[in-house]
Amino acid sequence: MSNHQGLKSRNLLTFPLDLPEVEVIRVEINEGGDYIVTVESTRNSAICQTCGERLTKFNGHGREVELRHLPILGHRVYIRIRPKQYECPKCKGKMTTQKLDWYESKSPHTKAYDRHLMLQLVNSTVEDVSRKEAVGYDAVEGAIVRCIQTSVNWDELTELQIIGIDEIAMRKGHGNFVAIITTQQSDGHVALLGVLADRQKETVRQFLESIPQRLYPTLEKVCTDMWEGYANAVTEFAAAHPEVSLEVVIDRFHVAENYREGVDLLRKQECRRLKKELSAEEYAEIQGVLWPLRKNHEDLTADEQKKLERLFERSPDLKLAYSFREALTSIFEMQLTKEEAKESILAWQDKVRQSVLTCFDKFLTTLNNWFDKILNYFAGRFSSGFVEGLNNKIKTTKRRCYGILQNTTLFQRLYLDLEGYRRFA
Repeated sequence: MSNHQGLKSRNLLTFPLDLPEVEVIRVEINEGGDYIVTVESTRNSAICQTCGERLTKFNGHGREVELRHLPILGHRVYIRIRPKQYECPKCKGKMTTQKLDWYESKSPHTKAYDRHLMLQLVNSTVEDVSRKEAVGYDAVEGAIVRCIQTSVNWDELTELQIIGIDEIAMRKGHGNFVAIITTQQSDGHVALLGVLADRQKETVRQFLESIPQRLYPTLEKVCTDMWEGYANAVTEFAAAHPEVSLEVVIDRFHVAENYREGVDLLRKQECRRLKKELSAEEYAEIQGVLWPLRKNHEDLTADEQKKLERLFERSPDLKLAYSFREALTSIFEMQLTKEEAKESILAWQDKVRQSVLTCFDKFLTTLNNWFDKILNYFAGRFSSGFVEGLNNKIKTTKRRCYGILQNTTLFQRLYLDLEGYRRFA
């Protein structure tokens, strides 16, 4: 084994260490079967840490360091090196220890091994990787700090066409929401932009102000739910930057969640009423309607359709609410212009108001308050469905990595799950 040379033998293989500017001095195997590779630097200079001058006056070696490196054939590999030291004549003989590019000072690993750990961490946990790799828990966390930034690196992005904003609770039941900012790029790739400490307007506005001006021309839409803090932050940001043409789009799936909630509320009321009025045998015929009722009509099986028909025979109001719900969903499914969608939704709204139903009253108020921003969906049919997909990943990450409470740590783990294979594979 050597850096670029090996012993010629029919029983030996030569493995490149891929460590530039070093020469292998010797290779040993310890009692545990680990390879200990001692190397020496071939670089004959250093950069003074005080004045920045290149130094060539050699003055011995520093303390020997041992670094974990990439495994070979299942065996752990350690690199030993005594860094060269150089004297600076301009700085009164001050010593500088040579720094090679393949490891960082105070790191127990080579940079290559840090990247290996990152790859193992994708969709895994620090504890699992620590056990599999036989390295300390703190050592794995240290590799994360060295390899993964705690906020977005804008240099990695060339466009921000669609931004999605949503929130998730860091701790269930405590109300401490963090805002998740993402973007879907033209190739469909979802990139994480930020995990904000809260969902207040000022916090979101501050994040938007951090976007480099070179990306302003690429900004088109911000898809979000019906939280005023998000919408107001975007509106104020766009007003402060006339060169930014940015439109708020209320995500259609959050809209659907609102009007479907009204039907679900009526279902509960009607089921309670029917349970009192019907015999046990009659009520049993309509039990289990929750999931069939929540499905879109075209997704129902024949048995589910029959069960709903029996329910609707006994609850005309629920049948009417179901038909209104399906009609509004159909409007969002159709390829309508913004003006056509406006006419269709207003006509739907009038029919609901003229009916005997009250289960949509809350949604009708919401619809009036957010009407223009809801209609923006039809100008390009943008949605933050990609954000919802990420939210599922976030929930999985939180369950897998129990105890993530800091937004910077959550950013690192989400970034690794989203970008890990692209960056470290």
